Amino acid sequence: MTLPGYIRGMINDMKIRGVVAVASMLVACAPAPSGAQVSHSPFATLIERLSEAGGYFDTDNLISNEAAYLQVMESLDREGVRGGAYVGVGPEQNFSYIAQIEPEVAYIIDIRRDNMLLHLMFKAVFCEAPTRAEYLALLFGRPQPPGDVVSPGATVSEIVAWIDTVSFSEPSRSRAMERVRERIGTFGVALSTRDMERILGFHRTFIESGLDLRFTSTGRAPRSFYPTYRQLALERDRSGHPAGFLVHDSGYGYVRQMQLEDKIIPVVGNLAGPHALRAIGNDIRARGLRLSAMYVSNVEFYLFGDATFGRYAETLRQMPRDDRSVLIRSWFQRGRIHPHAVPGYLNTQVLQTLDAFVRGATGGYRSYWDLVTREPIPPGL
Repeated sequence: MTLPGYIRGMINDMKIRGVVAVASMLVACAPAPSGAQVSHSPFATLIERLSEAGGYFDTDNLISNEAAYLQVMESLDREGVRGGAYVGVGPEQNFSYIAQIEPEVAYIIDIRRDNMLLHLMFKAVFCEAPTRAEYLALLFGRPQPPGDVVSPGATVSEIVAWIDTVSFSEPSRSRAMERVRERIGTFGVALSTRDMERILGFHRTFIESGLDLRFTSTGRAPRSFYPTYRQLALERDRSGHPAGFLVHDSGYGYVRQMQLEDKIIPVVGNLAGPHALRAIGNDIRARGLRLSAMYVSNVEFYLFGDATFGRYAETLRQMPRDDRSVLIRSWFQRGRIHPHAVPGYLNTQVLQTLDAFVRGATGGYRSYWDLVTREPIPPGL
């Protein structure tokens, strides 16, 4: 039997590193017997192979602070951004882009190891929750939702409204956290006691904060102008239509199936680091795919600041792509209003083709403002 290209690449890479790995082809979301020791899985091996040493950033980043994150959805559709491979940074907003684009594989890369741990928590919740309402109920430690909000016809507004009407109890919180802990134990990822404490701490924060949870930064009080989880779940695209991954069963189901099949891979790495992003590009190439979209938030702003933008740009230049490959970035107004800004929003989500980025990087970007205003794709209205 011929091995798929990406598995051959994984084996070759392990040989180069002098690693011998024996892994059973587990279905990561299959139930494990109570107390069972789970073998190191192909999913875990891939995380390790792609990752590099983590770094520090002063935010918890449990949820996004980009209220405008859905304002590129119509442009993604109009530009035919679909399939292929998706790469993104940060927490849950990636799931809405994945539901829209329907890639074959997705990589979530972040300099914080905590972000990888957070995505293991999200993966566990997806695996445990067949429906959108059950996802939110488990994430926020609420009791089993009633039939009307579990039904396919329920709107995201109705599901969110139900979450707002019920409180967690000590038993419901304990049950939710235990379900997540046990599910993570089936993934085959080697986690320390501290890692599991961090994951359960994240889950506890979701449960105790509820839908009022906001993005926070270390040493600073939560900013009232950042969106709550409730606002993010109910956000709309530029035409005013709900567009997140919780809006339709089909979008939620697509993301959940990717989680079930280990096709959303959390990676620890700096976008300008020596290994992770380059390794992701090689893995995409080995699978015979090309990059469809890369969500970079405002990370490039910081790469300009620490003089590593050039290394990042060179890695992106080598990424497998086609003329529809795009970058999704976020501009926080910072005293300058982006031409594509929507009134009332703190940030602007901006699209640029990867080809345009490479052209600009060849000549050199003078600043982050130059980057976010150079050849942007017009809003999809």
